Amino acid sequence: MKVLILNGSPRAKGNTALALAEFARQLEKHGIDSETVWIGTKPVRGCIACNKCGEHPGACTFDDDVCNAISHKMAEADAFVAGTPVYWGQPNGALLAVIQRMFYSNGAAFAGKPAAAVAVCRRGGATAAFQAMNMPFQMMNMPVVTSQYWNIVYGRDPGEAALDGEGLQTMRTLANNMAALLKATGGQPLPGRDEPRQATNFIRQA
Repeated sequence: MKVLILNGSPRAKGNTALALAEFARQLEKHGIDSETVWIGTKPVRGCIACNKCGEHPGACTFDDDVCNAISHKMAEADAFVAGTPVYWGQPNGALLAVIQRMFYSNGAAFAGKPAAAVAVCRRGGATAAFQAMNMPFQMMNMPVVTSQYWNIVYGRDPGEAALDGEGLQTMRTLANNMAALLKATGGQPLPGRDEPRQATNFIRQA
């Protein structure tokens, strides 16, 4: 079994990478493979609601950034973890853009698979960023894997997260729980709904 880990920080070797590496090391102790992908520093497009992906499911029509390359890796992964630094009380905007486009254009690759978010911050805003990251997972019927606390690690300058003993322990507990869930399910995703989707809109024509 394998977990795809997305480092959503523009800093390849910052505190977000450190926290995710702790998670990956603990997964390895349980015999669970992982692949960590870095979002990079090149421009990332936001979704423009063109719905072209509906004509060609499985990929965003924009193929000039990291979105599709990351998205296609989920075909061979059994779970997904995304880590982000906290900017203005929110996840990195580029990471949100990638997740929104991946889930919209290639949702079948993610649906029903366990997921978790990790937020790394200097001081505040981590809970708001953490909540924002978890909301798409629930829309995709992805079991949100828990830990001993919210998945938050503290540190500003590169390497400072190594001093957050509780934060790193939270990463290890998260890995333990992820491994246990994957083994209990045999890596099989949740079946999803067994009836047609019902969408209720709250604005009606007169």
